[in-house]
Amino acid sequence: MSGEPQECVPERPAGRRRVRWREWTPLTLLTVAVLAGAALWLAGRRGPADGVWAAVTLVALAPAVWAVLRQVWRRRFGVDVIAVLALAGALLVGEFLAGAVIAVMVATGRALESYAQGRATRDLRALLERAPRQARRRTPDGGIEVIGLDRVAVGDRLLVGPGDVVPVDGVLEAAATLDESVVTGESQLAGRAAGEQVPSGVVNAGAAVGLRATRDAAGSTYAGIVRLAQEATAHQAPMVRLADRYAAAFVPFTLLLAGVAGLWSGEFVRAVAVLVVATPCPLLLATPIAIVSGLSRVARRGVLVRDGGSLELLGRARTLLVDKTGTLTAGRPRAAETVVAPGGDRDEVLRLAASVEQLSPHVLAVALVRQARQRRLPLAEPTEVTEEPGRGVSGRVDGRPVRVGQLSGDLPDWAELARDRAELAGWSTVWVSDDHGPLGAILLEDPVRPDARRTVRRLREAGLARLVLLTGDRPRTAEQVARAVGVDEVLARCSPEQKVAQVRQESQRAVTVMVGDGVNDAPALAAAHVGVAMGATGATASADVADAVITVDRLDRLADAVEIARHARRIAVQSAAVGMALAVLAMLVAAAGRLPPVAGAFLQEGIDVLVILNALRALRGGLRRRDVPPGTRELLDRYAGQHPGVRDVLARVRDTADLVATRPESARCLPALRDTHRRLTDEVLPHDDAEERQLYPALAGPLGSDEATSTMSREHVEIHRLVDRIGGHLAQADGRLRPDQVPDLLASLYGLDAVLRLHLAQEEEDYFSLDPDPPDPGSR
Repeated sequence: MSGEPQECVPERPAGRRRVRWREWTPLTLLTVAVLAGAALWLAGRRGPADGVWAAVTLVALAPAVWAVLRQVWRRRFGVDVIAVLALAGALLVGEFLAGAVIAVMVATGRALESYAQGRATRDLRALLERAPRQARRRTPDGGIEVIGLDRVAVGDRLLVGPGDVVPVDGVLEAAATLDESVVTGESQLAGRAAGEQVPSGVVNAGAAVGLRATRDAAGSTYAGIVRLAQEATAHQAPMVRLADRYAAAFVPFTLLLAGVAGLWSGEFVRAVAVLVVATPCPLLLATPIAIVSGLSRVARRGVLVRDGGSLELLGRARTLLVDKTGTLTAGRPRAAETVVAPGGDRDEVLRLAASVEQLSPHVLAVALVRQARQRRLPLAEPTEVTEEPGRGVSGRVDGRPVRVGQLSGDLPDWAELARDRAELAGWSTVWVSDDHGPLGAILLEDPVRPDARRTVRRLREAGLARLVLLTGDRPRTAEQVARAVGVDEVLARCSPEQKVAQVRQESQRAVTVMVGDGVNDAPALAAAHVGVAMGATGATASADVADAVITVDRLDRLADAVEIARHARRIAVQSAAVGMALAVLAMLVAAAGRLPPVAGAFLQEGIDVLVILNALRALRGGLRRRDVPPGTRELLDRYAGQHPGVRDVLARVRDTADLVATRPESARCLPALRDTHRRLTDEVLPHDDAEERQLYPALAGPLGSDEATSTMSREHVEIHRLVDRIGGHLAQADGRLRPDQVPDLLASLYGLDAVLRLHLAQEEEDYFSLDPDPPDPGSR
């Protein structure tokens, strides 16, 4: 059964070829007819030649008249009327060749539009074609059955074969290698571990793997992407509608100029010549081509925009309102520190907590278990596990009673200090205790995304003048995040109603974008000019009301989308403005009698081709981010993967500093200091030296200069100096620390803690965020 092909990627190349042939057939036939007339004319048979050209003009006139009549019936007044008048005028004055050239011009414009839109929307069509339709489900008796996608339910155990598209969102039952390019836009294969969430739509690039469904087909990631793609290809960009609004001024001006030219000169042919060069193909074709090209490009970057109107608004946005949790922050808690009772073991406290929490679905429990597995701690199977909602989990680990959760009553001094530290930092505290009292505390943080600060800088460079953080969190925590990423204003403790009110207030002043991920953000997303949902980690409700969805868990894709949208809109306006300016100039020359209809028709054809080709420039350029070579990506991945170990040493530095500060005479103090120094010299310094030799030189290209890493290199020097200073004190210590050593040791330890913490954060924000698909460098 596993060898049966899954009908996920239907092949339809022949159908595509037929569609393309039909698109180019009218132009081909009309061109052949015009050339046949030219051959007759050169052979001296001018009567038959005029007859052929007149027939070509009539063939083009009929559908043009029908299009205008349909517009009139719908009470719309478009620029197509000029093409009708030009074709009819050419027939009336006997300028049959001019009429035939106009016919070819109109057919060329339509063919180029079809080609350009086909090229620009190929990624959106590919999404529809790759949509999974079946799934392989494990049966209770151990077999495999192929079922329709609509029959997949949450909790089903599925089998994803080699080359199969993952049918629904789920959790991997084993490690897998995935091609996530359709969802994320990145072509590099990604390795995912057992227990990781994977979205539907990615392709299994390795061996068959089990998957437990966490969403049904309708609620899965790929279904939402397909819905957005269908809507994106079905909607008309506002600049296309803008062309019809321009017609209210352009058409009367054209008719007035043509009428004045004909009456003033007494030559009706001048009026026809004005109409011939007035056909506004730049406005009709170039603007939608640029917008649709932008839609295609943002789709390749992992951002699905609902329609051209939303993209055009995104290109004009001046204000950004952004939620905190899950948007500027990761939205998934992680262990920042583990504080233990005097004489306790940090790893043992974490192991006990994670062992008890293995069966809990709570988000904090997931963070503890993930942290323990990353530390490769041996988790035991808990017994007698009970969970009290809002209070915690208790059970037995290796026969020992363990409770994880909240703690009431008086706390010992070390626990009071841990709680105060967590409150100052805005972290959550999970207490681990047994029958004798607290064993330790695990401090959990929701870390700021490494790419958040770089994204904010790029958004400002792209033209967003005001950035506001909206959050329901505490003011202290919100202010810390705001300072870290660099926004202009913070509004904390915001309810969903207050978020909507703020969005509406900002929308009255400028085009406003709202970015969020939770259910509570959905009303604010709907109220903004452009609502952007973090679809990779966010709630389905947010994605359903949003105008754009970021399908990859990367905030910097928002900056990509804004830069591409501005680029596409600028090219659209440029194409329209240049094309119409050239057309008006040609109209004035024609009105003066210097441009006959035939020459005007050929000139207009050249203008159309020029502006359409210019509009196709929207398919590339506009991005400020630098591409990272594959070799540099590998280095970024390698050194980002080493950061959890460095952060573990960093925690030891802080614990040792606290021990030196409070109990320098303790028998534990000097051994702890020696162990910390050993780990610094064996783990941290070699890591820094390797970065200096390999990573920093490789970053010179993506960052634009060797000097871009000079500050970080200077921090490496300071880290070495402080570690050597600690080593010097250890060399002078004779069995115990002397009192005169304590002040300088504390300065070195706390200084090292500050410098190393800042250094890691800078590397993750400025360097590791360059990698399109980095590992989580902050997991520890």
